[in-house]
Amino acid sequence: MKRTLLVITILGALFNQGFSFQKKSKKDYLVTISTNYGEMQAILYDETPQHKENFLKLIEEGFYDSLLFHRVIDEFMIQGGDPNSKNAGANQRLGNGGPGYRVPAEINPQFFHKKGALSAARTGDRVNPERESSGSQFYIVEGEVHKREDIEGLPDAKIEEVAMELFRNNPEHELVKALREAYMEGGVDAIAKLAEERYKELEEATGRVIKLSEAQVEAYTTIGGAPFLDGQYTVFGQVIAGLDVIDKISEVETDRADRPIEDVRMFISVEYMRKKKITKKYGYVYP
Repeated sequence: MKRTLLVITILGALFNQGFSFQKKSKKDYLVTISTNYGEMQAILYDETPQHKENFLKLIEEGFYDSLLFHRVIDEFMIQGGDPNSKNAGANQRLGNGGPGYRVPAEINPQFFHKKGALSAARTGDRVNPERESSGSQFYIVEGEVHKREDIEGLPDAKIEEVAMELFRNNPEHELVKALREAYMEGGVDAIAKLAEERYKELEEATGRVIKLSEAQVEAYTTIGGAPFLDGQYTVFGQVIAGLDVIDKISEVETDRADRPIEDVRMFISVEYMRKKKITKKYGYVYP
């Protein structure tokens, strides 16, 4: 009897700490983003639960219906989700609206900015050092296809960029002190060598990505994307059908603020369906 109670107590503690012994669901949410230029289907990642829950909540509330893709840059991304865009005038500047809250960052290195990545927009590091996401604004990556030699290995320019970011934002960091000492002893070459040797520490200290994984390199050299965004924004989903719609929208004429001259509206719906059906219909294979 005592042993049974002990087991129950342990199991209860595990569940309270967030452990789950339930099997993965055989169903998932399929998101459909309808626009003037066609439909896109997307899935949302379980590994970014706060973003997934928030996005689904807003969809169910009809929050996104009739909003605009208000910022469009060819070979980069299309962005929308500003509630002020629903009835915006022709010359109204957009991009500052939201539901009144932000979502904590859930930046996960296994999800990166390949073409079709569904990611959360946010304000810059100076006013948002925690990299919290906008409560509603998101962007979908178009990007471009890169040459392998340009993005693999340890690019010197990237190491220098990330090192300078650490110098500016965290001058008392142990690695900054080590880099200063290296410079005093051996000049520019010494600091460059140490930064390369300790690039992983640079990545951890800044949240930036310096050396791309083989999966990233493969994606960026085939379907394309925007690798310079990796590690800075939360990628919380992926467009699995309708990638051509991203291309069509990205090519529309825009004004100086990157807003399309002719409005591109969105309507977003969601369907809870079997994963096997999603795989069969759209070719997305769940990990």
